[in-house]
Amino acid sequence: MNDDTIEAQQFSLFDGIPERARQPAEKSAEKRTKSQTPHSSYIVYVDESGDHSLQSIDEKFPVFVLAFCVFHKRHYSEKVIPAVHQFKFKYFGHDHVVLHENEIRKEHGAFNVFRSKQQKEDFMAELADIVESSNFVLISCVIDKAALVKKSGVPSNPYHLALGFCLETLYEFLEEKAQHEAKTHVIVERRGEKEDKDLELEFRRICDGANKKGQLLPFDVIFAHKTANSTGLQFADLLARPIGLSVFRADQPNRAFDGMREKFFCSGGRANVGVGFEGWGLKVYPSPESERPR
Repeated sequence: MNDDTIEAQQFSLFDGIPERARQPAEKSAEKRTKSQTPHSSYIVYVDESGDHSLQSIDEKFPVFVLAFCVFHKRHYSEKVIPAVHQFKFKYFGHDHVVLHENEIRKEHGAFNVFRSKQQKEDFMAELADIVESSNFVLISCVIDKAALVKKSGVPSNPYHLALGFCLETLYEFLEEKAQHEAKTHVIVERRGEKEDKDLELEFRRICDGANKKGQLLPFDVIFAHKTANSTGLQFADLLARPIGLSVFRADQPNRAFDGMREKFFCSGGRANVGVGFEGWGLKVYPSPESERPR
């Protein structure tokens, strides 16, 4: 199966209509768009779970998680965004609610509306269905903070370590899709003036060659406010915590993580989704082999 066939299956936007049945004019328009833009066909949304402090480690969540959700722009704009907006209209009557994992779990703010346990379960099940049926690639790094402190004489910033791994793996994914020479935008949520400046500096340093390949990475970072109500950022927020729980509570059921296994970038390519993602699309650091992020 060639890459074009895999991508057509993964990012099909025409339900029930084979790619070969698309109109010639439509294909020509797509080719013109690709040839005229310096940007890649993908957009990346980033969020984290847990804090990156190494001075005080929360025993209930002793990890830092960074999650990259990589969407094909056409699928994202034509399928994912409308599905999420329709979901919001159904449950809230408007689309200005920001889906935030912590607030949903604790039923805070806009999510203090469930009249019964069953209603919340229905809400969660439908939201999970939207995430699972959406096509995107997941790249994530989990930093075991206690192990990092024990291992390192001068511990590195967990966010910066995770960012390095995720950007390097993102480049590998784009190489696989022959999109690695075009500019790809990486959207992150604003956290604070100092934090954002530090993150941008580290982002630029990695992209300027401080990576495992020692080469320039064609990425640009964009900081977005939470009030921007970005669908992609909400996806990343919903997924980050379950990824962390899958690592430090590996023996406990984790339905949210089970539903995202096939999303991870994996060593066998998209034809082998759901396996081979450990140490690839999902990195835990420090690993038992003391391997640094790739």
